[in-house]
Amino acid sequence: MFSFLKSDPIKKLDKEYGELLEKAMQAQRGGDIRLYSELTEKAEAVKAKIDEARSV
Repeated sequence: MFSFLKSDPIKKLDKEYGELLEKAMQAQRGGDIRLYSELTEKAEAVKAKIDEARSV
């Protein structure tokens, strides 16, 4: 009945994905390649969740 009040999980994941990529870019610019790799890996995992949710 009130489904329009529910938040969109894809929108939340998309925001998290963007934030992780931003943090990864800042880490790379700062010279912390290890942190960049970790954040990029997390971002790829979130992207996979987004793709999975959109395919359903």
